[in-house]
Amino acid sequence: MRHQNVVELSSEERQQLDKWVRSTTAPSRIVLRSKIVLMASEAKHDIEISDSLGCSRHTARLWRTRFLRSRIEGITSDAPGRGRKRVFSDAKLKRIVEATLHSTPENATHWSVRSMAQSQRVSSMTVHRLWRRFNLKPHLVETFKLSKDPHFFEKLEDIVGLYLNPPDKALVFSFDEKSQIQALDRTRPILPLGPGVPEKQTHDYIRHGTTTLFAALNVLDGRIIGQCRSRHRHQEFIQFLNLLDDKTPKGKELHLIVDNYATHKHLKVRSWLKRHPRFHFHFTPTGSSWLNMVERWFGKLTDKRIRRGTFESVRVLIDAINDFIANHNREPKAFVWSASVNSIMEKITKVKECISISGTPH
Repeated sequence: MRHQNVVELSSEERQQLDKWVRSTTAPSRIVLRSKIVLMASEAKHDIEISDSLGCSRHTARLWRTRFLRSRIEGITSDAPGRGRKRVFSDAKLKRIVEATLHSTPENATHWSVRSMAQSQRVSSMTVHRLWRRFNLKPHLVETFKLSKDPHFFEKLEDIVGLYLNPPDKALVFSFDEKSQIQALDRTRPILPLGPGVPEKQTHDYIRHGTTTLFAALNVLDGRIIGQCRSRHRHQEFIQFLNLLDDKTPKGKELHLIVDNYATHKHLKVRSWLKRHPRFHFHFTPTGSSWLNMVERWFGKLTDKRIRRGTFESVRVLIDAINDFIANHNREPKAFVWSASVNSIMEKITKVKECISISGTPH
């Protein structure tokens, strides 16, 4: 067996080669080359490497030599003229990208891989690879809403300030009502989960009534103070404020972030606030519920307890909500607000610029 060139690896080179070998997304040719070099560094001969990896001795010798000459860069580069020749020109690929960005099919709202491939007379895999390369996802859509509140910036600055720099000797609560929570009962028993079989429930249901959850999220520690009521008028709101007053330390100021629901501005509510000067309301801009952090907790409640729940009565529903709150408060986790006023305004400015370019009035 003839002499083999010895491959010695630095710690950084070995770490990179190991990373490629373990990767599930690295190209197969890079993985094979990395394995060859790693085995060569263990003083393996080319014939041993070829037998172990199922490649030819010429391939093992080629990448041993290439690595010794060019190190890591030699693993990732191919010799000029090697590899599969390009099938489509840059102009053709550019037309596919522009069609994806600036057009829609005649009979659909968005392109699919197959419809774009048929339109451009290329294969579906060509479109798929191109979309993945440029991170284009025409099958997805996201929603947005721009507030028309004339005092949007002032309210935004006030609320973000409460999240990022809460006042001393005070508690900040994010408050809202989750109204019309339905007590839904399925018409047939739930079929249990099994191997390869998801849990099944009937699509039809029986309505047993609704309840409204009043909830205040303590921004500092994530605890919830909640109460279910049959209605959500100003009377029930005042009763919840009394509950909040009883359950919080008397010596602390309370800052409540609330939306613009008419109940929150009722004359009797304002009178109650005058009698309880430690309460301070901070109103979110109109159409900006995303600023109220309790909405995130409502989403958690819906996903984990309500959406797939089966409730034989409103009482059962209320008990389930109260149990969820109690379990949450045993190990509460605060929702951490990280967006600054400037970062939010930058995103809003970009959206407005896109709307202006598209010619849509705002």
